Amino acid sequence: MNTKEAVAARIKELCEQKNLTINGIANLSGVPPMTVYSMLNQKSQNPGIVNIKKLCDGFGITLGEFFGTELFDSLEQEIK
Repeated sequence: MNTKEAVAARIKELCEQKNLTINGIANLSGVPPMTVYSMLNQKSQNPGIVNIKKLCDGFGITLGEFFGTELFDSLEQEIK
């Protein structure tokens, strides 16, 4: 799994945990729904830390809580 896939998986996981739709978290966080969808579909080459922070605010969590999962500890190396 690469970083973009891990970010998408974590957003989906948090939406499930918080019982939110993609549009719901977009509205709570102020990130346009199309931006969130592009992050989930990995069309976005770089999801951007500012957008991830806004999503975290919408979820009511910190960046540390977003990234502090085993999902991010076992990522493949990005430099090839």
